[in-house]
Amino acid sequence: MYGIRFPATHYGGGVREKLRVWAALVGSGLAGMLVALQSRINGGLSQELGNGFVVAAVSFGSGLVILSVLLLFSRRGRRGLVRLRSEVRSRHLPWWALCGGAGGAFFVLNQGLVAPLTGLALFTVGIVAGQVVGGLLLDKAGLGPGGRIDPTMPRLIGTCLAIAAVIVSVGSGAGSTVWLVVFPVIVGAGVAAQSMVNGLVRAAAQSALTATFINFVVGTALLVAFAAVSVLVSGWPTHWPSEPWHYLGGLIGTIFIAVAAMLVRTAGVLLLSMSNVAGQLIAAVLFEVGMPLAGGVSTGMFVGAGVALLALVAAAIPSRRS
Repeated sequence: MYGIRFPATHYGGGVREKLRVWAALVGSGLAGMLVALQSRINGGLSQELGNGFVVAAVSFGSGLVILSVLLLFSRRGRRGLVRLRSEVRSRHLPWWALCGGAGGAFFVLNQGLVAPLTGLALFTVGIVAGQVVGGLLLDKAGLGPGGRIDPTMPRLIGTCLAIAAVIVSVGSGAGSTVWLVVFPVIVGAGVAAQSMVNGLVRAAAQSALTATFINFVVGTALLVAFAAVSVLVSGWPTHWPSEPWHYLGGLIGTIFIAVAAMLVRTAGVLLLSMSNVAGQLIAAVLFEVGMPLAGGVSTGMFVGAGVALLALVAAAIPSRRS
């Protein structure tokens, strides 16, 4: 049997299904590049405004506005809300599955608060460990919409390599803020859980748009509350950049969440997280070389990013079981 195991009622294990899995991994990798772009945009906006809480609320809030407009014109999306209400009331879908937006909210918040201090490359490598470890545990527990996926040797090797990538990258850091990488590690686990529960919501609502909308409602509520407290303490930002690209973070986030909700059932939580991270790493290194947030990329960060990419390949290699 191959390293990726799916419930027999949904997956046949043939060449066609392997191609579907690899197609999902490629799609997730491209979405990961968008996440790195979102991190660069939100990190840059945070440096301009001097308030990461407001940046996170603006990013998620703008995404919610976009999704609300789309929902108005989507009959399937509106029907999804009705189905979702019915599924929660009948307890076929647990209430906590609606809380996936919390993972995205804390991720966007860290883009504005932590990424400008650590740099985009180190921040992204820090996300790796949290995502792959969280994905491995969630797949093992069978909490994802694809059912239980046991950890094979390649998956375990890939997870260890991903953690090693973080150690190498952090070990090369010379700044006093390197310890902040612990925050993206924790947030990375939340992102893996977010993909899992959004997949459950999508399956219940039969609509990726509905799942993404619920995600942004929860995330926006949390971030607006945080931003309100921040504004009361430090005041409203006085300088807002005029370049439109500073405000595209919300749009990019809606695309990423929708793609993850659609693909998690095919690839599983772990491999989806790892392919997403691969895209993030490639784009993050390129951004940190050309448009650095903090200090550029060191040799150790290059090596760490390479090891993290190797981790993805190792976890995706098929293995046979007796």
